[in-house]
Amino acid sequence: MIDLRRLHVLRAVSHYGTVTAAARALHFTPSAASQQIRQLARDLGVDLLEPQGRGVRLTPAAESLLAHADAIAARWEQAELDLRADHRDPAGPLRVSGFAAAVSVLLAPMAARLHKRHRRLSVRIQEVGVPESFDLLFEGATDLAIVEATPHNPPLSDARFDQQPLLDDPFDLVVPEDHALARRARVDLADAAHEQWIAPVPESPCRAHVMSACGEAGFSPDVVHHAVEWNVTAHLVASGLGVALIPRLAHLTPHLPISRVRCTGNPQRRLLTCTRRGGRELPAVAAALEELGELAPTAVA
Repeated sequence: MIDLRRLHVLRAVSHYGTVTAAARALHFTPSAASQQIRQLARDLGVDLLEPQGRGVRLTPAAESLLAHADAIAARWEQAELDLRADHRDPAGPLRVSGFAAAVSVLLAPMAARLHKRHRRLSVRIQEVGVPESFDLLFEGATDLAIVEATPHNPPLSDARFDQQPLLDDPFDLVVPEDHALARRARVDLADAAHEQWIAPVPESPCRAHVMSACGEAGFSPDVVHHAVEWNVTAHLVASGLGVALIPRLAHLTPHLPISRVRCTGNPQRRLLTCTRRGGRELPAVAAALEELGELAPTAVA
């Protein structure tokens, strides 16, 4: 009989990449996590980890075992759904997460609408970055996340997660209000090729979108300033320190002396709803997804 607790430790090593990181997430010591995996290996009579440089990697046997483990996790979600089949009205806690703009524009109004329609449902919102949302889903600490599609996310084929498109969020060129491009209804990014630029910090998910949009317009931007928050970016633009691409979902400080100009080619980022595999049909999650489906079309109008 496979010990499911030990199997979960192995899944955590696969998700977080190292025994140390998995142990930290599970509130184990690294030695205790390693012991759990060694015991699981002895129970099964196969090697699950092998040395790789200074670390370890999963063996083919471990990868095969994890495919079954992911299927088991999805079946548990289905079991919960079956047990609630006679109680379809959403009730209890619903834990949701997302990055700042998603919380402000989508999750907050979603929670307010759910509160009015389903009095027995309690929504709990957590603002986190995209990688952290996947961690929370994996750990069972959140039920639904809004994430930005990036090359660093788990692939759509990942058996642990169910990722579905929610909306495409266009980027606007943001310039000082007295800038020559501010008077245009739509601008070609190539016209801003010789400007100084303000860009997201390198670790931001949006950094790749900005650089890719400029690359497709035929230039590499002269980035002189970096910012984490979109409002910080907007204030830098307002001070005449450069131009920037800012997603339409980002609500900026009112009355700044800036103009948002739509771009030809429609550069954009894609937002996804993400649940654990099998969790999308749970009554509370399904109700939240219905509300998000109604909110999304007007969020970036």
